[in-house]
Amino acid sequence: MPADDPPLLTPTQRKLAAFALSFAAVAGIVALFGVTLLLLGRVLDRFSSVIWPIATAGILALILRPVVGLLHRRFGLRRISAVIILYGLFVLAVAGVIFAFAPAVISQIVDFIAYLPTLWQNTLQWGEQHFPDWLAFARKHLENPEIQKVFASLTLQAQDLVAQLAPSLRQAGAGVFGLFGFVASLAIIPVYLFFFLLSGTEDPTKKLPEHLPFLNPQHRADVVFLVREFLGIIVAFFRGQILIGLIMGVLLALGFSIAGLRFGLALGILVGLLNIVPYLGSILGLSVVLPLALLQPGGGLGLVAACLAVFIVVQAVEGWLLTPRIMGEQTGLHPVAIIFAVFFWGQAFGGILGMLLAVPLTAFFVTAWRLVRRKYFAVPR
Repeated sequence: MPADDPPLLTPTQRKLAAFALSFAAVAGIVALFGVTLLLLGRVLDRFSSVIWPIATAGILALILRPVVGLLHRRFGLRRISAVIILYGLFVLAVAGVIFAFAPAVISQIVDFIAYLPTLWQNTLQWGEQHFPDWLAFARKHLENPEIQKVFASLTLQAQDLVAQLAPSLRQAGAGVFGLFGFVASLAIIPVYLFFFLLSGTEDPTKKLPEHLPFLNPQHRADVVFLVREFLGIIVAFFRGQILIGLIMGVLLALGFSIAGLRFGLALGILVGLLNIVPYLGSILGLSVVLPLALLQPGGGLGLVAACLAVFIVVQAVEGWLLTPRIMGEQTGLHPVAIIFAVFFWGQAFGGILGMLLAVPLTAFFVTAWRLVRRKYFAVPR
């Protein structure tokens, strides 16, 4: 080409072409990520009854593996003996808890379910006494066919949401065979866990590099690092959340019982355990406990204030004492990011499994992004 020929593209056009190509690449990556999530969510939803037992056993194995290793090294036990002793200690602990607390908790749960129609009637009566004009206004407009269509649509959406939040329960309620499958899935977890704990290696990723010979050493090291980080986040998160949930359950149960809340023991423990999914227990607990405190016989604004004070104190203990000491900075996520992650992964993975894994998955992607920025984009911390 002669030297005096003009270039094919001007500098401005080259910048515009580079921007267009970069934008197209980013859009393609986002689209690929979205399609992958969609397909993975459908697979998890379709095979959730098979996946969640082995996933639960795997998480429990990661948490309990150090205990088996301690029994194996400290006392010189064979690994199978250490696993059997751990199972025996667990059965004794569960039996002790069941004999000590289960009768009272189960009795209160059954009584609470039986009390729900009465609670609804009390709610309507309380509304008639304190807000008759609002109720009359609501009844008048609820008779409008268009409003009824809107409420019917919202009801269907709520049913779909419940089905998405609890796919296992939805499948279990499909009939006798579904219930049998749910019970069988629960029963198979100890079997999976036994064989996971019986494996001799303390580091599940020890042999991972051997299975990645197609990657160059640098990329293989990054993959192994990210897998180890993800497993570490999983262990820290669930070990911490289970312990925090148990402590919160005990504190809430004591606080509600002392305050005089009906079914306070059962509600406190259930709300605490539901906090294994961040903020879920607190949101559901407030929506149930406060109306119950207001409308139960002998209740009122004083009991509402007392129960709300129990919530605030327990949340303060969890936020300032339990989480910093037990969880530390394992996730490093802002509360808004955690709430968004719970709903996002719950929707992406079709239910409670996604909500349980929301924080570990988000923390993993944040860690992966920081690694990519620092190592491949040369962006300082």
